[in-house]
Amino acid sequence: MLWRCRKEDSKEWKWYGGRGITVCDRWLSFENFLSDMGPKPPSLSLERMDNDGNYEPGNCKWATNLEQMRNRRCSIYLT
Repeated sequence: MLWRCRKEDSKEWKWYGGRGITVCDRWLSFENFLSDMGPKPPSLSLERMDNDGNYEPGNCKWATNLEQMRNRRCSIYLT
């Protein structure tokens, strides 16, 4: 999260920090992040619910790989 949003030499930076995605100041402290999100559950990873939103409380959750795939900018939904 921090690397991809704050380090221009990250290979993923262009998809995160490069397009304006930031990490809230509160989460620059791991203790605050842990207090807000709790420990990482097995088999889950951190997801931003609003793909254009920042990493911050209220926009992040622990999600499965399937949930993550459904929340990609390139996902197309057919009805």
